[in-house]
Amino acid sequence: MPILHYLHQLQNCAKHRSIVSTKQLHAHFIRLGVTQFLALSNTLLNVYGKCSLLQDALQLFDEMPQRDHVSWATFLTTQNQANLPDKTLSMFPAMFSLDRLLPDDFVFASLVKACGSLGAIKQGKQVHGNFLVSPYFDDDVVKSSLVDMYAKCGLPDDSRLVFDSIKLKNMASWTAIIYGYARKGRKEEALELFLRVPLKILFAWTALISGLIQSANGVDAFGLFVKMRRQGISIIDPLVLSSIVGASANLAMLELGKQVHGLVIQLGYESCMFISNALVDMYAKCSDMSAARDVFSRMSRRDVVSWTSIIVGAAQHGQAEEALSLYDNMILNGVKPNEVTFVGLIYACSHVGLVNRGRELFKSMVEDYGIHPSLQHYTCLLDLLGRSGHLEEAESVINLMPFKPDEPTWAALLSACKQYRNAKMAIKFADHLFSLKPEEPSTYILLSNTYASSGLWEHASKARQLLESLEVRKEPGYSYIYFGKESQMFYAGETSHPMKDKIFGLLNELAVEMRRRGYVPDTSYILHNTDHQEKERQLFWHSERLAIAYGLLKSVPGTVIRIVKNLRVCGDCHTVLKLISDIVQREIVVRDAKRYHHFKGGKCSCNDFW
Repeated sequence: MPILHYLHQLQNCAKHRSIVSTKQLHAHFIRLGVTQFLALSNTLLNVYGKCSLLQDALQLFDEMPQRDHVSWATFLTTQNQANLPDKTLSMFPAMFSLDRLLPDDFVFASLVKACGSLGAIKQGKQVHGNFLVSPYFDDDVVKSSLVDMYAKCGLPDDSRLVFDSIKLKNMASWTAIIYGYARKGRKEEALELFLRVPLKILFAWTALISGLIQSANGVDAFGLFVKMRRQGISIIDPLVLSSIVGASANLAMLELGKQVHGLVIQLGYESCMFISNALVDMYAKCSDMSAARDVFSRMSRRDVVSWTSIIVGAAQHGQAEEALSLYDNMILNGVKPNEVTFVGLIYACSHVGLVNRGRELFKSMVEDYGIHPSLQHYTCLLDLLGRSGHLEEAESVINLMPFKPDEPTWAALLSACKQYRNAKMAIKFADHLFSLKPEEPSTYILLSNTYASSGLWEHASKARQLLESLEVRKEPGYSYIYFGKESQMFYAGETSHPMKDKIFGLLNELAVEMRRRGYVPDTSYILHNTDHQEKERQLFWHSERLAIAYGLLKSVPGTVIRIVKNLRVCGDCHTVLKLISDIVQREIVVRDAKRYHHFKGGKCSCNDFW
């Protein structure tokens, strides 16, 4: 049979992703002795890549008696498609050392894509430099890849320089440059470029919307998404839906997330795994674990992201037993955990004092899965040890770990010392924390109280003075509440709200009942040097209290009140919220800067340690 016939058969295999037929043809070629025909081997290599048969592609590539530019470009592209960009870069030097070939335009494009995927800007610039002195220096396809690489590496101005040099700009280059500016928060430039796009198809909108979401401009992104829908842009690709679900999660806008979920179902994308993953994450971050479980249970296929999303969600909401049970099921289903999975698991263990299980998981992460612990893993382990009173072991871990503990880690350990009344260890940890020149005002209060309780008045005074001398500026506290289609934001000390009289009236009623139950305001959380009465007044006006009073006045009785706060809940407000949840018999969920708090029946899911 002529070689052209075999090439046609291979093209059919690629079209239908037929693994069995491809391997049968390969075996037939070996029997006929036709594998020496380079065009045939290159086509077979391409088919193996499209069928995701990486090992077969590697074996064929290694056994080829000769290789040309097509062979190299095809195999490097296969590595990229298999999400192995590091292999692409590590193999490239052999192109010259083994085959004495210099890169052509297709090889340059593959190398640039690998650098972009890895965020390897130094290597990317080296490839760019070699491209500029090559015969292909004016190739628009490679330039388009460079635009994308610089955008992904957070260098939109470098991306723009290459973009402006492209003679015939394709949609890939337009979307890359728009995304590059949007993800850096440079909205005006991103919008200006978007307005210049010759065809404002879905992918241009997706680049702008997803970039804005990544730069914490979720509200703007939602506005653009609504505008896109009104213009009748057909959502033929679900990526934009995944991004907008993520925006709902970041903003903790549950009702909006539910509406997007409805749109997902309407458009028929509910079975798309990465959309379902985003929905599980969204519901968890919006503190609706019941909905997160429902989406997860309906998934026909689940990957590591699916399992990790539900595990981390359960852990963050204080549902440790469920998180650990899910992990056991994950392993039984043959899914290999990743770094984020273990962060959630060890975090879960810290909430219920499962020290041995936490230690076992940390060990398993390293020994069974070859994962190198990050600072976040060590922080979770130290939190577990501190919460459980194993302070000496925590100190030993600090001395052995390859990272220097950050401010939150030292502060958590110092809080543990306070809880377990270990004054000696507290002073040691306080000195380490003090040397970091903390940025969080509450840290200075913790330091001051620690030193004062040990009679180190000079140190305590210095901690208080540094609040002013270091010009620590506390971000204004605010909380917002969503129910139905309504949302309200409250700032600490706000007195201009139209319902202020009703809000303060309700808070006063609650305060009377709380004092009857033994509540005494803890004014140590107020930084300003004012009299005791003024400090109590400032506590009274903390933003989460205003938001909760508003929620009690406006929401349907019996429904969950959900609050999002930009700062960490102070200790006094934490006590108040527990009491209110018991007095009014309502569940209150607060997502603060550190974690989720579920207040119900006078208790909190964080077990009063956060």
